[in-house]
Amino acid sequence: MSRSLQRTVTWATVMVAAVAVGVTALAALPLLRAVDEASARAALVTQVDRLAAATPAEREAALSDSSSLSDPDALIAVIDADGTVTGPAADVVGSRIAHDLATSAAVSTTARHDRATFAVEARPLAGGGGVVAAQDLSRVRALGADVFARIALALGIGFVAALAVAILVSRRLTRPLAGLAGAARRIAAGDRSVDLAPSAIDEVRDVEAALGSIRSALAHSEGRQRDFLLSVSHELRTPLAAIRGYSSALRDGLVPPDNLGQIGETLDAEAARLATFTDDLLALARLEADDFPIRLAPTPVAPLIQQTVSAWGGAAATAGVDLIAEVVVASGSFVLTDPLRLRQVLDGLIENALRVSAASTAITVRAAAGPDGAPLFEVADTGPGISDDDAAHAFERGVLRDRYQDVRRVGSGLGLSIAARLVERLGGRISAHRRAGGGTVFRIELEATPVPD
Repeated sequence: MSRSLQRTVTWATVMVAAVAVGVTALAALPLLRAVDEASARAALVTQVDRLAAATPAEREAALSDSSSLSDPDALIAVIDADGTVTGPAADVVGSRIAHDLATSAAVSTTARHDRATFAVEARPLAGGGGVVAAQDLSRVRALGADVFARIALALGIGFVAALAVAILVSRRLTRPLAGLAGAARRIAAGDRSVDLAPSAIDEVRDVEAALGSIRSALAHSEGRQRDFLLSVSHELRTPLAAIRGYSSALRDGLVPPDNLGQIGETLDAEAARLATFTDDLLALARLEADDFPIRLAPTPVAPLIQQTVSAWGGAAATAGVDLIAEVVVASGSFVLTDPLRLRQVLDGLIENALRVSAASTAITVRAAAGPDGAPLFEVADTGPGISDDDAAHAFERGVLRDRYQDVRRVGSGLGLSIAARLVERLGGRISAHRRAGGGTVFRIELEATPVPD
């Protein structure tokens, strides 16, 4: 069952206040009783000490008139040397108290009489016997109950005040959170102009900052995606326009027979460009799917590099570029990976390198072991190179293509993004680096996974 944060905070505060009031009440009741009894006993001590110091005549007067006592509610008694007890407290004084008084300097105890409990203080007299003062504790506790009722009233007022504060505090705490929830819903609905006023609460301000970062990231990502789609749409429109124009000319008989071969080559080249864009877009869509197949198997490193270089040897020779295989691992080394997908990444990187490499330059395809023994593959060219900012954004869709489409030959802008997603699926990472002396190095680092025998 759902419950708002405001109600939760309010109920939590009310429960804390109720527990605090209850615990205070439970602790106050015995404490009040103990304080009242101690106060009553202190009054008895004063009374009995005065009686012990009084003259016999004064004691007789006190026995006959209790109004002369400092505490009129106290009961007193005098014990003669022969053990006779006289006075209002005679019924409370038992043989135990008389015996204790005869054997000690003072007696401080309680006694039961007629279903009542009395606090008893007794002092011996110089000629024998003693004096006794007693106080019915039920009268003292009645006074304590009255005080406790007043304390309970004060606690009740405090509880009501705590309830009011809980409601105010819960509203103050939840108001910025409710605003955050509303802002999050607007952002989720596509509103990127949401303005978040900073809160005075540190934790809420942190959430606001995080939500603002998400909003900015979404706006940036959507802008990049929009620009990318516009760029791809433009690239698709160009070959389609050429194909449609020549097909219309062929249909209408406007193409001279002598130009059919040239037009056929143009149509084939534009169709190939269109197919490249389509394949790259489909590859990206497949890479985003959860069921994209990755089949790991022990793969020999050296043959993989040799086969890759051999496959691209013809294209490299046509471009006048030397394609070099460099294997710096132990003979017979294996890597646990999907050879088809790793080869797909290497093929894409070599294709990109050939596109930017001038004749009489070289491309090196290298396999080595990283510092921790993990497999490492590199494709290095001596082309125009990249900047540090290029390297940071090289694997984002269409970034390098948009930057250099008016400077040099570029591809669809999707190849490096596809390579990055493939390497991620293989459990590794790919990075781009500026090569010393000019050119670019693309490095693939796979995890150091033991190869089963």
